[in-house]
Amino acid sequence: MLRLVVRRLLQLIPTLLGLSVLLFVWVRLLPGGPAAALLGERATAADKAQIERALGLDQPLWVQYGRFLERLGRLDLGTSTQTGQPVWDEFTRAFPATVELGVTAILMAVAVGIPLGYFAARRRGSWLDVSAVSGSLLGICIPVFFLAYLLKALFAVQLGWFPAFGRQTTGLDATEVTGFYVLDGILTGEFDASWDAVQHLVLPAMALASIPLAIIVRMTRASVLEVLGEDYVRTAESKGLKQSVVRGRHVLRNALLPVVTAIGLLTGGLLSGAVLTESVFAFGGIGSFIKTAIDQRDYPVLVGFIMFIALAYVIINLLVDLAYSLIDPRVRVH
Repeated sequence: MLRLVVRRLLQLIPTLLGLSVLLFVWVRLLPGGPAAALLGERATAADKAQIERALGLDQPLWVQYGRFLERLGRLDLGTSTQTGQPVWDEFTRAFPATVELGVTAILMAVAVGIPLGYFAARRRGSWLDVSAVSGSLLGICIPVFFLAYLLKALFAVQLGWFPAFGRQTTGLDATEVTGFYVLDGILTGEFDASWDAVQHLVLPAMALASIPLAIIVRMTRASVLEVLGEDYVRTAESKGLKQSVVRGRHVLRNALLPVVTAIGLLTGGLLSGAVLTESVFAFGGIGSFIKTAIDQRDYPVLVGFIMFIALAYVIINLLVDLAYSLIDPRVRVH
């Protein structure tokens, strides 16, 4: 297992290096160059020359790229033009909310999607199968922001079951340790604060989980149906093995391989695509921060965001590979 982890990590280094090259080139191909993007359209030639010298943009490209890699290695992503604060500090403040929301949404999608897709396949043609397929199609078609508004209007405004905005109730005296409010409440023993954070997570996580849930249901159903027709499943049943053994060891375990791949990709997508959901519920994550960065051309923030999402995908792909090796031991051999 350790050899597999080391091999996968070494294979991912060229991916990050390639992305760093693309980001380096992208920033320098901006209209007017990085200096114009930072100073604005009305900047004079003297101002541009001054900031180019200050930023080292007058050096050869290979020198600039070396310094760019060095700053990335030190987690020095520059300074945000929005707030004047280091980009890394802004990320550490805003990303816990997005990660907490994304992880909650994917856990919801997996907890419901895999069992629902499995039982729909086992009862093909039944009302459960028809309902699962129809519901998954509806979940894919409904825009996330529209569903978020519906959930907010019904369960928060009309029924009052859940909070309508924010991550925690305003004025709640809660101790912040990690920035993950649910975890902070558990670590500090302030379980009322943890429960309050969970209540604030429910509606935005439900909205964000709608598309991943639909995809997981459909993929699980299709994968289970394919595995049910395999010879080794019929052989296991003909040997008189218990149905629980056949379903768990031979059907579900083999059917999970493509589903695990989809879950990995969907998780990375949730971390990068929570902008609209966070805006609807004023969740205070990275979504609104990135939206403002795009509007104001805050390129240090955008570069840092892209690198973070790339790193998240790298880690998620590593976890997917490890999950493969646990589900199918043949992966470790190859």
